[in-house]
Amino acid sequence: MIGVVRQVRVTHNVMSTHRVPVSGGPVEMRMRSKLIDQLEPEHIEILNESHKHNTPPGAETHFKVRIVSEKFDGKSLLKKHQMVHEVLKEELEAGVHALSIEAKTPSNWDKNVPLEPSPPCRGGFGL
Repeated sequence: MIGVVRQVRVTHNVMSTHRVPVSGGPVEMRMRSKLIDQLEPEHIEILNESHKHNTPPGAETHFKVRIVSEKFDGKSLLKKHQMVHEVLKEELEAGVHALSIEAKTPSNWDKNVPLEPSPPCRGGFGL
């Protein structure tokens, strides 16, 4: 497993299993930019997990997002997820097939708990 940390204004981790994931592809970068601009996170991690699925090399279709923002304060889990979905509406309509979201406020985020990659895909053609 490879862990790469890149700091711009927020933290970015990329983890790899059997195939090397896209790191900072155009869809991921657009998602990151929109989430930062609209939700002003204290912390954000985006994992492109497309490589774990039956997708072509370089695909950007399956993502896991951890976002920590004051804007989630007082919001239900459903509302937090709806806020993220609204920000990423265009990406979800244009090819992002799966989005796993961990949305937290700074007060309920444990910095010591790493964002774990999803388990390997067990479905799809040829598996």
